[in-house]
Amino acid sequence: MSSDDAMGPISYLIVEFPGNKMTGTGFSALVDLVDRGVIRILDLEFVTCRADGTVSAIQLQDLDTDGAFDVTTFEGVSSGMLDQSDLDDAAAALERGSSAGILIFENRWATAFVEGMREGGGQLVAAGYIPMDTVAASLDATDAA
Repeated sequence: MSSDDAMGPISYLIVEFPGNKMTGTGFSALVDLVDRGVIRILDLEFVTCRADGTVSAIQLQDLDTDGAFDVTTFEGVSSGMLDQSDLDDAAAALERGSSAGILIFENRWATAFVEGMREGGGQLVAAGYIPMDTVAASLDATDAA
């Protein structure tokens, strides 16, 4: 892989909007991360979880926003990595009757580090996130000790 092809670790997030109330608040921060080169969006899909638990994509123009941010800024953002099986897997994380954004992104901030490790013979073999409730519980336990 040449340095022109170098990529940082790839991550995903699923952000749920209970009751299908997506306002667009926070999306400007996402655009800022992209503009500053911190991340690169590979896929962004908005979905709804129906009463029967099935998840399907929704069109951006169908989103009910408060006008604070034009979510159609993200229209057409797709590398093709997300497919229906990924949406089906997301169903387990979502409450019925909610909507969500599924984001796959490259951690551009880590590209130079990962490439440096590769040049030294290392390879990235795993990455992940610790859920916020786990972090909070751990910090609370530390504070109580």
